[in-house]
Amino acid sequence: MTTNPLTPMGIEARNAARILATATTEVKNALLHHLAEGLLTNQETIRAANARDLAAGEAAGLRGNLLDRMTITPERLASFAADTRTVAALPDPIGSEYDSRLLPNGLRVSRRRTPLGVIGLIYEARPNVTIDIAALCLKTGNAVIMRGGKEIAESNLAILAVIHESLDRVGLPRTAVQYIENPDRGLVGDLLKLHDYVDMIIPRGGAGLHKLCRENSTIPVITGGIGICHIYVEESADLDKSLPIVHNAKTQRPSVCNSLDTLLVQESVAGAFLPRVVENLSGAGVTFRADEAAMDIVGDNPAVQPAGPGDFDTEWLNLTLGLRVVPDLDAAIEHIRAHSTNHSEAILTENWSHAQRFLNEVDSAAVFVNASTRFNDGGQFGLGAEVAVSTQKLHARGPMGLEELTTYKWVVLGDWHVRT
Repeated sequence: MTTNPLTPMGIEARNAARILATATTEVKNALLHHLAEGLLTNQETIRAANARDLAAGEAAGLRGNLLDRMTITPERLASFAADTRTVAALPDPIGSEYDSRLLPNGLRVSRRRTPLGVIGLIYEARPNVTIDIAALCLKTGNAVIMRGGKEIAESNLAILAVIHESLDRVGLPRTAVQYIENPDRGLVGDLLKLHDYVDMIIPRGGAGLHKLCRENSTIPVITGGIGICHIYVEESADLDKSLPIVHNAKTQRPSVCNSLDTLLVQESVAGAFLPRVVENLSGAGVTFRADEAAMDIVGDNPAVQPAGPGDFDTEWLNLTLGLRVVPDLDAAIEHIRAHSTNHSEAILTENWSHAQRFLNEVDSAAVFVNASTRFNDGGQFGLGAEVAVSTQKLHARGPMGLEELTTYKWVVLGDWHVRT
C-alpha cells in the first residue's frame, strides 16, 4: 500500500484542530488582531516577496488580469488587515446553540455549532486568499492545509510567516495553518485523497481545477468562484441610474468572479440605452461582443464586434462585455438559465412585480435588484471575508463566511430518560 506523502501534514492538522476547537473567543480574536498588525508591520517583506513573484510571472509571459490578481499593493494589504480585524469583531459561532426546544417527553434538544475540523484549500494566483482562509478558519477553530499557485509562492510564504508568528504569540500550534510548498502537481491529487484527516476541500480557481477536484477527491468538495454574471435592464429602469451600475459591475475590478460578463437589454429601450453604454464603457477600455440586434444599434463603433458562438458562455475576467437585446423578461430569464454559472445576476427595474419574478425565477447564489453584481462578496455582505463564493446548493451557497465553516452536533439534555 502506497503511503500518502501528505499524511504527516494531515496528522498534524488533525491534532491542531483539536486544540483550536477548545480555544476561547478571546484567544482567537487576539490572534487575528496580531495577524492584522503583522501584515502591516511586515509589509515591506511581503511586498518584496510579491515583487519577485510578479517579476517571475512577467518573465513567464503572464499578463493582464492574472498579474492583477497576484499584485499586493499597500492599499490592498491595508484592506487585508482591515478585513482580518472585521472577522475578529464578528460574533464567534462556535458553541452557539440554536433550534432549542422541549419535547413532550421532557427531553430538551438543540443544535450546537462546532468546527468542521480540517479544511483543504487549493487555489490559484491570489495571495489574498491565503489571508482570508486563515482568518476565517482560525476564528472558527478549523485547521487548514493550503496549496496555492506556484506563481505566488514567495508571497504566500511571506504571509505564512506572519500567520505563524501570530499563532506563536497566543500559544496555538503553527500546524493549524500549513502550506504545501512543493510545486509538484501530484501533491494536489494526494491532498484530495487525504480523507482520514481532511473534512472538506475548497478549490478556488477555474473550471479545470473544479473538475479535477470533483472527479478525483475522496473528500466532500465545495465548488464556486466561477461567475458568468448578468445584468438585465428592463424597460421601466431609470437609464441614468442604470449606467453607473453597469459601469461599476464591469470596470471596478474586471478580473474577479462577480464582475459583469453579459448585459441584457429589453428591446424597447435598447436603442436609447446601448449607445450610452458603449460610449461610457469604451472610454474605460471596454470592448464589446454583440448579438445581431445589438450590432444593428451599436455596430458602427470600432469597440463593438459580433458575438461568436461561445461568447455568451465565457467568463471574461477582463474588459470585455457581451451585449444582447431580448424582447422581454421571459427571454432574459431564459438566457440566464441557459448561460449562467449561478453566481450573480441583477435586474435593473422600477417594476416591482418584474423584480419579484426575477428574484423568484433566477436560481443563482446571489440575485440583485437595482445593484451591482460586485456586491456578491463576503466583506460586502458583512461576513468579514470569505473562503469562496459557493455556487452549489448543499451545505453552503454564496459567500462562505464563519457559519459556513461550521457544522453542528445535537445536544440532548435529559432527566435520567430511557426510551420506551
